[in-house]
Amino acid sequence: MEDKELNIIDHLDELRKRLIITAVAFVIFFIASFIYVEEIYKWFVKDLDFDLMVLGPSDIIWIYFMLSGVVAIAATIPVIALQIWLFVKPALMPNEVRATLAYIPALFLLFIGGLAFGYFVIFPTILQFLIQLGDGMFITSFTADKYFSFVFNMTIPFAILFELPVVTMFLTSIGIINPYVLQKLRKYAYFVLVVIAISITPPDFMSDFMVMVPLLLLYEISISLSKVVYKRRVKRESLREEALNNEEGL
Repeated sequence: MEDKELNIIDHLDELRKRLIITAVAFVIFFIASFIYVEEIYKWFVKDLDFDLMVLGPSDIIWIYFMLSGVVAIAATIPVIALQIWLFVKPALMPNEVRATLAYIPALFLLFIGGLAFGYFVIFPTILQFLIQLGDGMFITSFTADKYFSFVFNMTIPFAILFELPVVTMFLTSIGIINPYVLQKLRKYAYFVLVVIAISITPPDFMSDFMVMVPLLLLYEISISLSKVVYKRRVKRESLREEALNNEEGL
C-alpha cells in the first residue's frame, strides 16, 4: 500500500515538473511576442483595405495580450508535446520511445497548418461573404478587438482539430485507444464536428460546408492512421511474445 502511495506521489511530482516547465516556456514566448507585438500586428493587417479602430485605451492592451497569447501558444506546442512524451516515456517500450518522439514536430507542423488553413482559406471567404451581405445597408467598419476575435475564432479551432490525426496515432501507439473504438464513435464524433462547424461559421450552407468537410475528413484520416499504428503495435507485441516463449522453451 505504501509503495503504491509513493508511486502516485512520484507521478504527481513528475507531472508538476512538466507543467511548470510548460508554464515557464509559455511565459518566455509570451514576453518575446509582446516585445514584437507591433510587428505581429502589422503582419496581420498588411493586406486589409480598411483601418481598424479601438473604442478605448483598454482595447489596445487587450489586443496586445491577445496577439501575444496566440503566438505564445503556437510556440509552446512543441514544448507541451515534449513534456507529455517525457511524462509517459518510462511506460513505453524502447521501440515505442523512438516512434512516439516523431510526433513532437508533427504536432507543431499540424498546428501551424491548421492556423494557415483557417487564416488563408476559411477566414477570407467568410469575411468576404459577411461584408457582401451588408453591402449597401451598413457602413462597414471594424474595431481591432472584434476583428481579431473573429480571426481567432476562424483559425484556432482548426489549429486544434488539425492535431487530431497525430494525437490519435500517439494514443493508439501507447494502447489507450484503437481504430475500432474510433469507428464505433464515428456517428457521435460526426455530430460534435458538425456542431463545431455550424457554431464557428455564419448561418449559410456554403460556409458550413467549407468547414464541415475538412473536419470530417480529418476524423477519417485519424481512423486510417490509427489502423496503421495499431497493426504495427499488434505485430510488435506478437513478435515479443514469440521471443519470450522461445526463451522459456530453451
